[in-house]
Amino acid sequence: MKKQYIIPIFVPHLGCPNDCIFCNQKSISGQKKSVTKEEAKKTIDNYLASINKEDAEIEIAFFGGSFTAIEKEKQEELLKVAYEYVKEGKVESIRISTRPDCIDKETLKRLKQYKVKTIELGVQSANDYILKRANRGHSFEDVKKASKLIRWYGFKLGHQMMIGLPESTRIDEINTAKLLIKLKPKMVRIYPVLVVKNTKLEQEYEEGKYQPLSVVQAIEICKEIVRLFADKNIDIIRVGLQNTNEISDPQNKQSEVVAGPYHPAFRQLVESAMWYDAIVGKIKKLNVKVKEVEVTVNPIDANNVIGHKKENVLKLKDTYDVDLILKQDEKIKQGKSKIKVTKTYID
Repeated sequence: MKKQYIIPIFVPHLGCPNDCIFCNQKSISGQKKSVTKEEAKKTIDNYLASINKEDAEIEIAFFGGSFTAIEKEKQEELLKVAYEYVKEGKVESIRISTRPDCIDKETLKRLKQYKVKTIELGVQSANDYILKRANRGHSFEDVKKASKLIRWYGFKLGHQMMIGLPESTRIDEINTAKLLIKLKPKMVRIYPVLVVKNTKLEQEYEEGKYQPLSVVQAIEICKEIVRLFADKNIDIIRVGLQNTNEISDPQNKQSEVVAGPYHPAFRQLVESAMWYDAIVGKIKKLNVKVKEVEVTVNPIDANNVIGHKKENVLKLKDTYDVDLILKQDEKIKQGKSKIKVTKTYID
């Protein structure tokens, strides 16, 4: 199986008609100005120089702004650069991210012309009140229409949703996930809200009008949402913002993050917590007092079973006085496990 690589080209805040309450794209992307076609080409060439082409599936991705809201000429300028690499066989496909109210038939025909394969929509919430509260400038009806059109034209559909938006509740976020599932995306990204400098949300936070989720709260909600998407075989391509110089611990002077559930290994925390729940659930079904349990999983899952900084091992011992022994077996399907009690307190 080929290894997947994404060459990211950031178009910070280009074309976006709104100032969302949580957003400062220049801070998030680390870029302060628009990208030129020359810069895009340089970025692609630099990435290609470090990738082993024989074992790679490479995609150029335009991130950061609302791509289809950019003036048509700028869209085509950047797409032409990327398309040349597709024609030459150096990359397999092109991906863009955009707003749901910036999708129409004409736009999709243009993207099809340049062999764009995947379109990700910034949905954030299915609750129109919360969308308005966050100053998104679109409704969930726009999401439904755009999703249907994208799939109709044969693109791979992706959704991006957020947890912890102002006045959003766990029920709102579970409901958003369930409604997105009905729209049949192939992939999804889940982002806990971080308070970023120079945003309206930072002002609300400083005034005490907004309280961000804690890391623990964000993990608990994300666990439920990840399960919902995973049960429907929807690819969860990211949980939490990617760690960068700008998106890092609020204690870091370079960080643009003021507050919120930031953690450099947030996805691992979520997946480890899910494994912990699964192991404890199986142990509780056994009619014995377990002293030591042997868990066998696919090697890919090993780190998450142990937990970040061995959190699951320590937590099992501290809470249930159970020792966890990990074994790995490539024959076991990823996400599955075999649990065997090796010692009980009767032994």
